[in-house]
Amino acid sequence: MPTRPGEPIDPDRPGAAPPRPRSEPQPGSRSESQPESESESESGDALGRLAVTVARLRRQVEEAHAAAGGRALVELAKGVLVERLHCGPYAAGRQLELLAETSGVSQLELAADIVNQAAQDELSAITGQLLAASDSRQPAPDLTHLRTAESGILAARDTQAVADSLLRYALAPLDATAVAVWAAGSDGSLRLAGSAGFAEAEAARWHYVPPGVATLARRALDERRTRWTRTLAESRLPSIGGRTTQQAGRVVVPAGTGGRLLGALEISWPGPLPPQTPQIQRQIEALAELCGHTLDSHQPRERAPGPSPLVELVDGLWDPAMVLQPELDADGAVRDFRIHHLNSHVADLAGRSHAALTGCSLLEAYPMSAQVGGVFEKLEHVHATGEPFRARRMAVTTLVDQVPLTVFGRVSITRHGHELALTWRVDDEATRLADLLQHAQRLGRIGGFEENLRTGEIIWNSQLFDLCGLLPTDAPVPVSQLAQHAHPDDATALGRFLRTLLHHRRPASTAFRMQRADGTARYIRVVAEPILGAREELLAVRGAFQDVSSQHWTEVALAATRDQLAHSEKQAVEQNRLTLQLQHAIMPPTTGPIDTLGLHIAVRYRPAEKDHMVGGDWYDIVTLPSGQVMLSVGDIAGHGIEAATSMVVLRNALRGLAATGAGPGALLGWLNTVAHFLTDNVTATAVCALYDPATRILRWARAGHLPPVLVRQGRAQALPMVKGILLGAVGEAQYEEGDVQLEPDDTLLIYTDGLIEQRDRSVQSSLDQLLATAQRSTTTLDDRLDYLLTHSSADTDDDTCVIGIQLAPTPEGDSFDWQVSPAQDG
Repeated sequence: MPTRPGEPIDPDRPGAAPPRPRSEPQPGSRSESQPESESESESGDALGRLAVTVARLRRQVEEAHAAAGGRALVELAKGVLVERLHCGPYAAGRQLELLAETSGVSQLELAADIVNQAAQDELSAITGQLLAASDSRQPAPDLTHLRTAESGILAARDTQAVADSLLRYALAPLDATAVAVWAAGSDGSLRLAGSAGFAEAEAARWHYVPPGVATLARRALDERRTRWTRTLAESRLPSIGGRTTQQAGRVVVPAGTGGRLLGALEISWPGPLPPQTPQIQRQIEALAELCGHTLDSHQPRERAPGPSPLVELVDGLWDPAMVLQPELDADGAVRDFRIHHLNSHVADLAGRSHAALTGCSLLEAYPMSAQVGGVFEKLEHVHATGEPFRARRMAVTTLVDQVPLTVFGRVSITRHGHELALTWRVDDEATRLADLLQHAQRLGRIGGFEENLRTGEIIWNSQLFDLCGLLPTDAPVPVSQLAQHAHPDDATALGRFLRTLLHHRRPASTAFRMQRADGTARYIRVVAEPILGAREELLAVRGAFQDVSSQHWTEVALAATRDQLAHSEKQAVEQNRLTLQLQHAIMPPTTGPIDTLGLHIAVRYRPAEKDHMVGGDWYDIVTLPSGQVMLSVGDIAGHGIEAATSMVVLRNALRGLAATGAGPGALLGWLNTVAHFLTDNVTATAVCALYDPATRILRWARAGHLPPVLVRQGRAQALPMVKGILLGAVGEAQYEEGDVQLEPDDTLLIYTDGLIEQRDRSVQSSLDQLLATAQRSTTTLDDRLDYLLTHSSADTDDDTCVIGIQLAPTPEGDSFDWQVSPAQDG
């Protein structure tokens, strides 16, 4: 023991520290006359001795805890020997020592073996299976920890001690590092009844889990089955210790007794949990059953004398109610429920008395309750989980003279310890009508009132309190004081309403903005009527308030939308008018015949039928300084003013580029550069052709456009396709050229897709139909173009442009001469 300050140290006394050797003071060191150095040394020695003492005491406490479970198991074995050998406790203890010494095992292992043989219970069966499954070439597994854990649990003073005993004796040999025992509340909550292996701060964080929070333990209880999780992260559910050990393996086993779920046992491993053998799984389930008995034993017990509190409770109810007690089978599952008590309001539909029903089996008295989704199924669930069941409208069927009679009513089931309370209220006509009216008022946001003008009594229903933003405990607002709760601008309308109602004594209605206590405003419509006496005196008023805020704001939004649509429509009409004017100024819908350099040229342009579909189709015919004639047709992607202005840009750009004398392939290449870099993301298709009157050769190129059609000697055929991507798609592109030797009486048609495009047919099919239509013989070129537009099969309502050229007739030539050549510069 430590000495007091100033007391000499006796080296022979136990626990005394050995004397320190004295030495002469060295230069530069503190001398013996310096008391501070001696005080610091003595203080350091005292702290060291205190630390050693604390460590020794902690070790002794841990050893005592470790021996407690084993000591309880040894005492159980002694009790078995007392019963079998008919001897006293001392002789049984001596016999246990001799048997252990003779067999070469410890007393704890021998005690576990003796208890297993005597008990023949679930743990004994698990022990036998583990021994049978062990490899004969390996030493037998140490199964003493199972009985030791059971003894520790039985001797535990609370659930926390149970958790410590489980981890120390049963789970640590399975490499588990932590355990949590959860107690389930009847409201769906969880309480941490005990834990071991988790940090104290973590256990404090998880001491209570509110209802509705999805955790690993809650999920296992809801599913009523064991959940094995390889890692906590894979389960995607929170649990105790999850913030730092997401890769920890977990298992949660529902714990209960007598068919009732009282909680859950959750075990944690340090790493991912591999698949476990069936024997280990049974061992863990047996430990969960022990936890269930512990949770049950630590619940408050009902008083023994007199009727139970539940019986007193149901006797005080105004509704019919009965107390049920579960009947369990050999496996602890619910087989049936016994009717323990009925209150005075129970009226059996079959006419049976309370005495005849009390003590009967529920399934015998009411066999139809076993229907799927019936009362028996709900009773089983409440008994197992403790979660209350309530239904506002549930069908209940009873046999009356072997005839099923079904009634509807409100049903409530709650669990109270080992018993269940079942209450119900059969819906009559008045109840159904009241429910219907209540739901109608709730859906319509209507609240009713009645005000006695003589006594000042005001009655509001619950919907009206909610509608006005008041609590049910607040005082209702008299009709005469409505103006105090309304917007000032509505005072006139409310004044007229009150004069009509109270002075003229006629029904009245009005709408006003109610200023609620929470600072919000609601649009309210009030309707009221006076209640007159025998002498036409005003006794009371009654009526209803309706929240029409949604309707009001909808009307406001519709009015604003109508104004905006009218403005937008006016803008669209004006924009379409300008677009058409721009289009017609550049390209009139009909152009008279053109005769130039031996060519007869006709043009037709048909705008879209709908103004908002005004597109960007264009055509152009230009006689170049070189003596050649340039023919071009194009189609801008899109509609409206943007398409029309883009058409003007590309049409004029092509005109300017044609003055360079370049070929059609080069012209389209340059026009593609303009579309890609010098416009706002414009894309278009186009055909550009150059006709040389001297050689009668027409050279042409296409940019994603349909090929021209040549009509010769009554046959129509599309020119061979040449390669060419649409304008504006890429920055640089090459365009192939084709050429054809025109002969007298030949007709060449260049057109946009609005002439043939159909929604439900392919382009090739529409082109074939165009070829068939173009072969029809006509008197003039203008007649041919008019015929094409009239008999066009297009159905997309797109604008259409067609150029037709015809060579003057001569007796020369009757064969096709088509060639395709690479792009040229002109």
